[in-house]
Order: sequence, then structure tokens, then C-alpha cells
Amino acid sequence: MFTTNTYIARRQKLRQELHSGMLLFLGNDECGINYEDNTYPFRQDSTFLYFFGIERPGLAAIIDIEEGTETIFGDEQNIDDVVWTGTLPTLRAVCESVGITRLEPTAKLGGIIDSARVRGRIIHFLPTYRAEHRLKLFDLMNILPPEQARRVSRPFISAIIKQRIYKSDDEVREIEKAVDISIDMHLEAARLLRPGIKESEIAAAVTAVAERDGGSLAFPVIATVNGQVLHNHTRDAIARDGQLFLLDAGAETRERYVGDISSTFPVGRRFTEPQRVIYEIVLAAHRAAVDALRPGVHFKEVHLAAAAAIFEGLKAIGLTRGGVTKAVQAGAHALFFPCGTGHLMGLDVHDMEGLGERWVGYNGIVRSEQFGLKSLRLSRPLEPGFVLTIEPGIYFIPELVEQWRANKHLEQFINYDKIEPFMHVGGIRNEEDYLITDNGKRRLGKPLPLDIDDVENLRGA
Repeated sequence: MFTTNTYIARRQKLRQELHSGMLLFLGNDECGINYEDNTYPFRQDSTFLYFFGIERPGLAAIIDIEEGTETIFGDEQNIDDVVWTGTLPTLRAVCESVGITRLEPTAKLGGIIDSARVRGRIIHFLPTYRAEHRLKLFDLMNILPPEQARRVSRPFISAIIKQRIYKSDDEVREIEKAVDISIDMHLEAARLLRPGIKESEIAAAVTAVAERDGGSLAFPVIATVNGQVLHNHTRDAIARDGQLFLLDAGAETRERYVGDISSTFPVGRRFTEPQRVIYEIVLAAHRAAVDALRPGVHFKEVHLAAAAAIFEGLKAIGLTRGGVTKAVQAGAHALFFPCGTGHLMGLDVHDMEGLGERWVGYNGIVRSEQFGLKSLRLSRPLEPGFVLTIEPGIYFIPELVEQWRANKHLEQFINYDKIEPFMHVGGIRNEEDYLITDNGKRRLGKPLPLDIDDVENLRGA
């Protein structure tokens, strides 16, 4: 939790952006895994956490702009709660610690919303991402779930994005703490990785690193020898000599800020020659993207710089052909690089994605439908205070290659008969986290080896 004044200032700034109405914030509830009392680990809604800082289930809040009031709705512990959780600080005391003096029982929320609706007042609410929120909005506002997305408050969404997208010094320090722990997760994986180890063993070990200081995972661990599957969570394979191991894993701090790091290591001590060649191309793309980072640059251009480096590198070894600019414009690189180069990061690993990627990552612009570009999560000019990932990669996806080959898709740019010797490489991705500064960019956290010699030295070659 940050200082009391931090939360007061955030809410004050929000009120200044929105000149009328009531702002409704729904906190998260406990959620049962397979029955009510066996719950998933609790995670507060990030927007609720940003403005109110309280990590407890079952809360809601209203900021009434005309009346100038801020109210949290929730219930104090009863004796049954104390039996199971022990005595916690009172909810009133916690509210006061973030500058909220008005606390009302949960049961009063509906009546206050009803009264406001009868008087024709504007009630701003946000997009939902949990079923419980859809049901609550139906109960409170009598809006059917299919209608809720159409009736969310665009001004409310925009005002929140306008604040959360620029990270304060305190937030950057917290993110950097998460990045450092994330790096430790990857170093632990490099230490343990060996032929014969199960993917699940690596996933368990890096999870322990994330949790040992009271934090948690930023997202489910991707730990796989099948890196060509972009979000592979199966973890049932055994690592073999000659394979690559791709780890995408990040930590979340106690304050719920996150890191997001990817690395690719040889399961044995050294890269094979085909792996080495493709790894170097990925590294060149990574550096091209990093070199392009600075205020005012549109992130789409950062992505296209990485895409061009990938196409050019593959052209040098005979997998692609033709002019780089025309090929990238046509999307030929997406056979090998079908995803985006990065995304915003903060309290969420894909920051504020729940508010709508069009508004967060695209600033209202409709995204491209072109294969590859349609997966780009960030496409707006960069500004100081943005925190983002850089993570280009190359992926040899058998099903995708076969589909494109059968359809002769973009064959003027791709030498399909040259791809087979590299199919066993699978997928390669390295990822770092960056802050956009007034004059350029700064990598967050301690370094993780990226150069091939350094990676092999880390593996004990």
C-alpha cells in the first residue's frame, strides 16, 4: 500500500476529469475452485486497487462527483469470520488509511444506486471481466449482461487510462522490484534445466521464487520445450538434449505490480547450429525494437522494426526472399512472427486490458485485421511514463506452415522448401521490460544474459 496522500490524489484527479455523475467501482469477490469454500487465491480488481488500495474481497465504492463524497461499501468481520481468518484490522481503519471516512454496509449499495437512478443521475460503470460483476450490474442497474458492454462509460474508461498509463516513480520502483524477482525466476530455471527434467519441475521451481517473499505469479507460467505454441501451459513434456526450453514467467509483488520476462535456453549446454542461427536473428530483432524506443515513436513502428529484422535475417539464410519493406507490409514475416512485439505493463501484466484494448493500447483506433498485426496489443505513440515489454520471437508452427504452403500464401516472399531443416527449433523468444523516459528508455531490473556466449556460460558450457 502506498501513502494515504497517493490514493487521495488519484481520486481527486479522477474527479477533475469527470464533471458529473456517480463513479461505481466493483471490487472482486472470492471465487470457488470446485466448491464455495475452496477458493482461488484472492486478487483485487486492479482499478479498485489503484484508487482505493484495499486488498479485501466483497467491496464496492462510489465517488459522487456532485456531492463530493467517497464511500466504500463493505462489512466488518463477524465472529464466524474471525474463527477462520483471525482478527484483521477493522475495515474502517483500513478505509481511513487510504483517506476514506465514509464506510457503509454492503446492503446499502443497492438502495443508493436505486435512488440515483430514480432521480435520473448518471452512473458511470466500467467493462466487466468476471461473471460476478455482470450479475451485480444486472442486480444494481437492471442492465442485462449482453447490454452492459454497450452501456459502459467511455469517459470513465478514458479518465482511468489517462492516469494509470503513466507510471509514477513509486510505481516504477515497485515494477522494478517485480522485474528483479522475475529475473531470479529465470536464473533459477537456467540453474535447474537439464536433460530429463520435466517442464512441471521448472514451473514449480520458478513459482517458488515468485512466492518466497510473499508475492505471487503475475500470470500462469509458460515453461516448455514446445516454444512454438505461444501460450503453452501443458507442462507435461520431458526436456531432451538438443531441444530449446522457453520460459515466460513473471512475479507479482505484494503491491500487485508485475514483471514479465521471457528467456530461451538450450536444454543441453550449447545451442545447435540451426538454433544458434535463429536465436541470433531473434536477438537482432529484439535490439532493433529496443533501439527504436523513445518518446513520440509510434509503437507500431517499433513492432515493424522487429518484423523487418526477422524477415531480413531469415532472408540471409534463404528462408525468405524479396524486398523487406514490401514483404513486411504484406505480412509475410507473420509466418514466423505471428504475434506482437510488446504490451503495456503495470498492475496487470497486460495493463488495463480489462478496460478494453482498443482504448488502452490503440487510443480508440480500430486495429488492423492483417494476420500478425491483429495480435499487436500496443499501437500508439510512446510517452514518458509508459512501461512496456519488448518480446519479438520466431516460431516454427507446423500447422501454420502447412496451411500457408498448401495455399501458396505469399510464396513470392517465402521459400517453403527451405524451412524444414529449421522446424525442430520450435520457438525462441527473449523479453525485457522498459520504461519510456523523457529522453529515451530505461531497461527495468537487473540484466538477464541474452548473448549466445553469455547464455551458454550461464548453462555451464
